[in-house]
Amino acid sequence: MRKILLALILLCSTVNYAQNSVKISGKVLDESLKLPLESATVYFTKVSDSTVVDYTISDHNGNFEFKIRKIDYPLLLKVSYNGFLDYKKPFEGLQSDQDLGTILLKENVSSLNEIVVKGETPPIVIKTDTLEFNASSFKVRPDANVEALLKQLPGVEIDENGKITVNGKEVNNILVNGKPFFGKDGKIATQNLPAEMISKIQVTDTKTKEEELSGQSASSDEKTINLTIDEEKNKGLFGKATVGYGTDDRYESSLLFNYFKDTQKISVLGSSNNINSVGFSMDEIFDNMGGGRNTSIWVSGDGSYNINGMRFGGNTGITKSSMVGLNFSDEWFNKKLDPNGSYYYNRADSENRNRTSRTNLLPTGNTSTVSESNSKSIVDGHNLNLDFEVKIDSTTTLYISPSFSKNKNNSLYSSFENTYDENGDLSNDYISDDRSQTDFSSFKNNLYLFKKLNEKGKGIGVSFNNTNSKNETDLLTYSKTSFYQSGAANDERDQNRLNTDRNNSYNSSVRYIQPINDSLNFTIQANYAWEESKDYQNTFDFDGLTNQYSDINASLSRDINSKKITFTPSIALQLKKKKIRGRISFGTDNINYQNQSLYLGTETRLNQKYLYPNVNGYLSVTLGKSKSIYTYSAYKVEMPSATQLLPYENIENPLHTFLGNADLKPKETYRVYLNYNNYDYATRSGFYLYGGLNYNKNEIVSSTTYDADYKATTTYQNIDKTYNSYAGLSYSKVFKKEKRTFKAGASLDLGLDFAQGLTNAVLYESSGYEVEPRVFMNWSIEDLVTVNPSYTYSFNRTDFNNYVIDKTEYFKHNFKLELTSYWPKHVVLGSDFGYNYNSNISGGFKRDFYLWNVSLGYNFLKDKLLAKVKVYDLLNQNIGVSRTVTPTAITDTENTVLQQYVMFSLTFKLEKFGGKKDGNKVFFRD
Repeated sequence: MRKILLALILLCSTVNYAQNSVKISGKVLDESLKLPLESATVYFTKVSDSTVVDYTISDHNGNFEFKIRKIDYPLLLKVSYNGFLDYKKPFEGLQSDQDLGTILLKENVSSLNEIVVKGETPPIVIKTDTLEFNASSFKVRPDANVEALLKQLPGVEIDENGKITVNGKEVNNILVNGKPFFGKDGKIATQNLPAEMISKIQVTDTKTKEEELSGQSASSDEKTINLTIDEEKNKGLFGKATVGYGTDDRYESSLLFNYFKDTQKISVLGSSNNINSVGFSMDEIFDNMGGGRNTSIWVSGDGSYNINGMRFGGNTGITKSSMVGLNFSDEWFNKKLDPNGSYYYNRADSENRNRTSRTNLLPTGNTSTVSESNSKSIVDGHNLNLDFEVKIDSTTTLYISPSFSKNKNNSLYSSFENTYDENGDLSNDYISDDRSQTDFSSFKNNLYLFKKLNEKGKGIGVSFNNTNSKNETDLLTYSKTSFYQSGAANDERDQNRLNTDRNNSYNSSVRYIQPINDSLNFTIQANYAWEESKDYQNTFDFDGLTNQYSDINASLSRDINSKKITFTPSIALQLKKKKIRGRISFGTDNINYQNQSLYLGTETRLNQKYLYPNVNGYLSVTLGKSKSIYTYSAYKVEMPSATQLLPYENIENPLHTFLGNADLKPKETYRVYLNYNNYDYATRSGFYLYGGLNYNKNEIVSSTTYDADYKATTTYQNIDKTYNSYAGLSYSKVFKKEKRTFKAGASLDLGLDFAQGLTNAVLYESSGYEVEPRVFMNWSIEDLVTVNPSYTYSFNRTDFNNYVIDKTEYFKHNFKLELTSYWPKHVVLGSDFGYNYNSNISGGFKRDFYLWNVSLGYNFLKDKLLAKVKVYDLLNQNIGVSRTVTPTAITDTENTVLQQYVMFSLTFKLEKFGGKKDGNKVFFRD
């Protein structure tokens, strides 16, 4: 009965919409050539205020057709295409189907660039290498952020991890007015900038600085989003501040303050919390709550987090973090100097308790290990990043990008570990107590100078990059290892280890670009790379007579140096046409690899020279305005590390010794990647297909043997081959009826790999595959409610040959349901429910859990204040259990996780944007 009633409701809704809608159709042609114009924008606007009512895009034959609700007020039909004059036709209303026939557009021969009349910009403009959205054409809530705006754009997807894709291609660079905003990652901008500030969203291929300055096409298949701020709102103040306190003494606070004035932008952020959060995501539903919609910054489940490649916080467990940040950008000296920079200070206190149960898979018989550990760490960090673009003259540009970082980590770590043989008898046990202080500092700089020569496309580029880092560790360590079966002597250590690790690398290149014709050029390049690493360690045993760590322990002291010098001459051919671009490069790596160790008074030198090809290339073909194919291939050589090569015996761990192998060969990798994507703007549906293969020759693997006490000795060997391949596809479609929007999509990801390895010097093979289908939906009623359900299933199986087990397999279920309601007025309700099941967890741990977060907020004082109550883990189900399966062990781990709490918070919003100028005065409005 319920199914029949539901069907009747859907039928009535469909009939009602059909009765209250009209069909608009037609064909767009070039007037002079009578050729179809694909991706011309066809849209209706209100005559009263130029608001876009609805739109579509012409197909590859120039045809368009879409349905629109019946309208009884004056409208204006517009047809727009880049480089052509707009076509306009007024309507008193729309009450019946309209066949507009053939629409002829005249070429705008008087304009070399696109002319945009303010207030009449089409919703979408498709250019040769840029996809541009008019922000005002896509409605969002008055207080929405940029991320909410991006979700409204056709072809744009934002998944639950915050990854943004456009037509299936990942966005790895987000700019504001062409400049980074707290780094090129840009997620802070999408979460915190008000959507109403943005006038245009431009999507382009991501280019390196060399490609940008030299005018070369992008070799990457990734995308860049540039957010252009409305000129009238590029002057003023805006920001948010949140404070909250909850049960179990949980607290949060965050601040983001911005001052924009034309080219000058200054932003300050700050945060402090003990809920495993970065602290300034400013999500309108859950603020900084981990496990909610905190997707602005990459956050791991262990409480650490990452901003623009900088990792803060620390380990697993509960993290209390504080941060202060500053971002600055401007244009000086009549736009000849273009500075941009950001600074962060962070402090993170982490605590964790770990329980681990591991089954060691050995040809001689399995053993088992159980262990527990407790850890505490305090991290203080400073990070400074600067960008300068200097226009020396009209033909010469210098780009400089220095960065500095300094971090200090104080940690305490204690553990015990018991290992049992296959009969369950105790073989050995191990206890340790460590205290350490680590000081890390680094300096990086990228410098690129490009000079345009007298011929279009001709130029010379010079680059210089360096990385200099130093890591110093002062470790006080006590350990005791007892052996119970072989009669071997027990091992007790009370030591002070002082370690210094230095790494320096310098890379310089000279590039000459010579055009052959308008679409083809070749490049001659010479690259010189110099890399050096130095690892010093002095270990002192405790002297009971002097009560000091004064006795040098030579067997645990070392001096290892490594240097690699690579000279690579190469030549490349690059094609750049309207619908096809590509590049192929041929070169030779001349490698001089020098390694040296001083251990127990013996000096060892390994100096080797190699000659390898350096080949890579890509090809991108545009099949239509919305269809393209991209492929990439490369050959890469990776040197073994100094510790893998040198016959230095590392016995720091009493239960595991490591020994190098001087006969190791470099690892060779062959890579190939291909994708096809097609997003049809007319039907608002998209399809994406991809696949790739990494084939490795002379793979370097660990070879571990065990003695009678199950003490491990690991060395390194080359094996014949390994490979991993992957493929996937996705499809999505949007249905829109008046204020209702329904979006549905599905994806399938596949993986296939083959590996070889050694355990107890016995060669084994493993072949595995993984299948992961996913479906998702989004249903919304404008300004009222949004519902986002999604489900992911993954299955993994690995088969072994000549190994102690035949196979392993497991599956996972992940279901998530997000609900947001803005009814009644001023009330915001958020509910995030998730269910996870992992068959891979052992019977001693819980395999499934629910995570349900709920938030209820109320806006008042003209929506400037938001009071909120939030509940994290409403069902109190969160667990920190995981299982890892490798060819040598099955490991179950449990860590401390954040438990249920209730948080009360208050958020204040500030927005003061510049109005019209009157002489030298600027009026601000709230």
